[in-house]
Amino acid sequence: MRNRLAPVGCLVFDIDDTLYLEREYVRSGFCAVGEWIRENQGVESFFEEAWREFEGGRRREIFNVALLKFGIDPSQELIQALLSVYRNHNAKITLLPDSEECLRRVAGKVFIGVISDGAVAGQRIKVGRLGLAARCDHIILTESLGLEYSKPHPRAFMEMQKVANCAPEACVYVADNPVKDFVSPIKLGWRTIRVRRAGGIHCGLGCSEDSQPEAEMDDLNQLPRVLGLS
Repeated sequence: MRNRLAPVGCLVFDIDDTLYLEREYVRSGFCAVGEWIRENQGVESFFEEAWREFEGGRRREIFNVALLKFGIDPSQELIQALLSVYRNHNAKITLLPDSEECLRRVAGKVFIGVISDGAVAGQRIKVGRLGLAARCDHIILTESLGLEYSKPHPRAFMEMQKVANCAPEACVYVADNPVKDFVSPIKLGWRTIRVRRAGGIHCGLGCSEDSQPEAEMDDLNQLPRVLGLS
């Protein structure tokens, strides 16, 4: 990373594929939806079909495609019901060991925050299951501000910077998706680090000129040392 005069004062994390693997949430959600389909539609292997589509690279309309394979009409009402089950299920996810260790090592040394996109109901459940409220000083789920403030909109970053009472050069954002995660913090003058985890949904994406983070790492093991917080 580039040398800066200001020490790190505010360390902010994304959630999905940064602190845990999002595919574990997807799998957990598909299991919940599969159970709902079994009880309400009598289909025994919906989970396996949906997971097969996901593993094959499909990222949109997975429920629609899986329903059609079982001869079920993917009506808007049914899809909304499945999405509700998915977003509100009791997710079976945990912090990755390197994430837990990193958060432990930086605790008390800097202001710790979270900025994350996604359906707010599901994101709140993730926050709870990962124990982030007890580990972070401030959490911003962008959908709670309004869909128009999802990343790459700068509002969440500006709010976090204000709450942390830190200059932009003392703020760091750690995330995984180069398409939307780094554009605003870079423009605001934050430091940026990409976590490119094996198995991450966006690990194969390249960076554009305005979304190039200052550093990249495979996990969070070295983050405290890189930021001078070890």
